[in-house]
Amino acid sequence: MMLNLLYIHHFGGFQHRDYWILPYLTRMNSSLVAYDDSDSDTETGKTENLSLSGRETRLASSAMNPIQYFAPSGLGTKSTYKMQTVENTASTGTSIICEGAPAYKVQANNRDLAAVYPWKEYSNQAETLSGNGSFSQKRVHQDKIVTIKGIRPYIPKRLRQEKTSKVYEKKESEKQRESCAIPGEQISTEVSEFIKPYLASKYKSTEIPRNLVFQMSKHSGPVNKVQWCPVQGWSHMLLSTSMDKTFKIWNAVDTGCCLKTYSCHSCAVRTAEWSLCGRRILSGGFDSMLHLTDVETGTQVFSSNNEFRISTLKFHLSEPNIFICGGFSPEVKAWDIRNCKVIKVYKAAVQQTLDVLFLPEGKEFLTSTDAVSRDSADRTIIAWDFHSAAKISNQIFHERYTCPSLTLHPREPAFVAQTNGNYMALFSIQRPYRINKKKRYEGHKVEGFAVGCEFSPDGTLLVTGSSEGKIFFYNYHTARIIHTLSAHNQACVSATFHPVLPSVLATCDWAGDIKIWQ
Repeated sequence: MMLNLLYIHHFGGFQHRDYWILPYLTRMNSSLVAYDDSDSDTETGKTENLSLSGRETRLASSAMNPIQYFAPSGLGTKSTYKMQTVENTASTGTSIICEGAPAYKVQANNRDLAAVYPWKEYSNQAETLSGNGSFSQKRVHQDKIVTIKGIRPYIPKRLRQEKTSKVYEKKESEKQRESCAIPGEQISTEVSEFIKPYLASKYKSTEIPRNLVFQMSKHSGPVNKVQWCPVQGWSHMLLSTSMDKTFKIWNAVDTGCCLKTYSCHSCAVRTAEWSLCGRRILSGGFDSMLHLTDVETGTQVFSSNNEFRISTLKFHLSEPNIFICGGFSPEVKAWDIRNCKVIKVYKAAVQQTLDVLFLPEGKEFLTSTDAVSRDSADRTIIAWDFHSAAKISNQIFHERYTCPSLTLHPREPAFVAQTNGNYMALFSIQRPYRINKKKRYEGHKVEGFAVGCEFSPDGTLLVTGSSEGKIFFYNYHTARIIHTLSAHNQACVSATFHPVLPSVLATCDWAGDIKIWQ
């Protein structure tokens, strides 16, 4: 308030519009009294008259800068101020000094009036009296925001969360530029000497493997899946995903050694897929993150948060930049790698998607879910139209068992579903996707494990793991067990035939071991 009463116009001196302040100066009798914090509420003491001489004289605006200094004089618990005008040679203006006052200063020049306090600063601001006698802030000349030293402005919670998320995304993007590959052997793109003789010829009939070639035990957790590289010339490379937060590439044909380990996930890696070109790997896990990793450099080409834990991934058959992912959510999402965006969302009244299978040409796909009730099992397998995101059918499998994996026959219009009823069911890929009740591949145990199944490249054999660690080979046409291989001590959850070598099989188990059979 005192600063307002001692207000001096920034153009120097009083002008005709400034005479409103003179009655206040007279009424106050030019007295200024300040109290310490320890003083009582009752005002006592004497005040001294201030000399107001020269107040109404106009100061030369070209050479005078009015500066007011206030310094207290020690009078016990009170401080009395005397004001006098002195010439300020440093600032080429005049100063009005209160003797014995603290070094509070108000400086006004031709452009601004600044009031400096120990606890706040004003920039291009003038203080005026509000109606209730308190100070109010008023902008002069330019619109500049008042900055108060030591006091931060209030930021709403929503804005704080957005800022935090942006910082987190920035840090994540910086991490994604770095390589997540742990150094190992060099990735070789040369064709293996074992594979070369088979590239020029057609695939022969599949033989049942009986001998162990390699046993690889680099994973420290259960291995969820193994998959050969789809490019035939590079099919010596085997991809494995594990609950130890990593996925690895192995030379499973020549040496049985681990070529590279990728650790870009912060939780278990549930699934991964080779790209159609064989140079990238798409992975998803329980950290809800999707990563498309360059095989050679280990850098992330694409990375995004999927907003739910991922349990299955599949690339589109004819669109190499589009893939579908599902997991612990009623939604299945279709992503485009080129713009890192979701292009389609497929919603169903389920809690989890267990597997995804594209039908030939990619116009339709199937999802297996955990939707099983006591009386009915509709929605256990759902057929979708890829482009319209519409449900084609959810009345495909009516038995009360979930289906942890689906696999397509390579030559006939049929697919097989692994069930938790300890058997595999055969279906037609033609609408209305009828089940073949005459064929049922049973004899192995699943017992709640996500056990995978797969056809041989010629379609004559159907192989599956089991909760007991055994591998079962079924004849596709007769549905009979041809051979049983005691491969692992714990549950064998994945078994896959080599796409070129007729009698090579890769298997993995819940103990973290990977084995190559021939």
